[in-house]
Amino acid sequence: MVLDLPRSDRFALRAATLPAAVVPGFSGPTANGLCSADLIVAQGKIEAVLAAGTAPAGIEGPDLRHKMVWPCFADMHTHIDKGHIWDREPNRTGDFEGALAAVRTDREASWTADDVKTRMEFSLRCAYAHGTGLLRTHIDSLAPQHRISFEVFRDMRARWKDRIALQAVALFPIDALDDEAYFADLVSVVSASGALLGGVTYPMPDLDRRLDVLFRTASDNGLDLDLHVDETQDRNVLTLRAIAEAKLRNRFEGAVTVGHCCSLARQDDSTAEATIGKVAEAGLSVVSLPMCNMYLQDRQPGRTPRSRGITLLHELKAAGVPVAVASDNTRDPFYAYGDLDMVEVLREAVRIAHLDHPLDDAATVVTSLPADILKVPEAGRIAAGLSADLVIFNARSWSEFLSRPQADRIVMRNGMGIDRRLPDYCELDPLMRG
Repeated sequence: MVLDLPRSDRFALRAATLPAAVVPGFSGPTANGLCSADLIVAQGKIEAVLAAGTAPAGIEGPDLRHKMVWPCFADMHTHIDKGHIWDREPNRTGDFEGALAAVRTDREASWTADDVKTRMEFSLRCAYAHGTGLLRTHIDSLAPQHRISFEVFRDMRARWKDRIALQAVALFPIDALDDEAYFADLVSVVSASGALLGGVTYPMPDLDRRLDVLFRTASDNGLDLDLHVDETQDRNVLTLRAIAEAKLRNRFEGAVTVGHCCSLARQDDSTAEATIGKVAEAGLSVVSLPMCNMYLQDRQPGRTPRSRGITLLHELKAAGVPVAVASDNTRDPFYAYGDLDMVEVLREAVRIAHLDHPLDDAATVVTSLPADILKVPEAGRIAAGLSADLVIFNARSWSEFLSRPQADRIVMRNGMGIDRRLPDYCELDPLMRG
């Protein structure tokens, strides 16, 4: 797409098509969840969102001819600490156990500060070029990796603060908190890093006791929680309900996000309905990772997968639970593909989870909803007073938008177009063994 953006401090983007669900307060007509508007940009911020054709004639700016304009994306569940290790340590079986083993091998052999820093930087350059402005990453946090990777993260967050707002979550198996010395040290690192406590839950003796320790520790230290939950097709696994009950039992006032929740879709209707009700009562937020879950779940040699691996997004949303989708892993043993491109994530989520018919609020699952869950309500929206962090697409309708990769998009930050060149994979060659 060829479009010359004005270089002046104040200009108009005329005849833009916007996803109405991410334009709070706009009162113009909508059709299929889309509205037409003129945007006035001044001093790097959105000055006004006007009805199409009403921007003052004296303000310079291009006629977009109904091209779509979106706010920058919020990618709320990623793993940029382990991204791009596939060429060094692939998942030979393509399943969950193979991913765990491959990552463990690679982490123990190669995850120095320089290695993690190089791969994190590469990942963020990709996300930035694609139009992401807010990103949360989970960080593998078994000792001694937690001290190595969180130091790298803090440096990365400072260096990227004007491009991508970064958040981090400590990722560890929940039974590791039984090692009191390790857990106390992890909590100190998380607190000093302004991060969140996380964890992976699975059926085990004393799960409720461990959840109570986790919730009490988070409460005592003013930390929110973001957990990996039930990433399996085993219908006998349902720790999601235990997490909701633990939040209620401990009267936890912080935010709790749960990711994956794949086995929920394997439950009978009454069990799923009761669990979703408890999730809603507890005020949990849910993030689905459709591409990674489709890759790993229900994989058996020589057998076509029967299950899509995603959680019950429609039912959760109907119960009032905030739901979003995100990238998850990128070119590592948990997902061999991906580029931290939220257009790809949304396009695949719409197809996999039937987030269409209608598409009216589909845009929110990669913009305003994850921004709210991440407690950055000014992100993921287009409104007067907000930064002009925008993405312009050569598409005028949902069908046009979702039918192509939108590789020619224009990304604007603070009202100015950015350099969208993606990093070359050869830059990672020095990290690859053999």
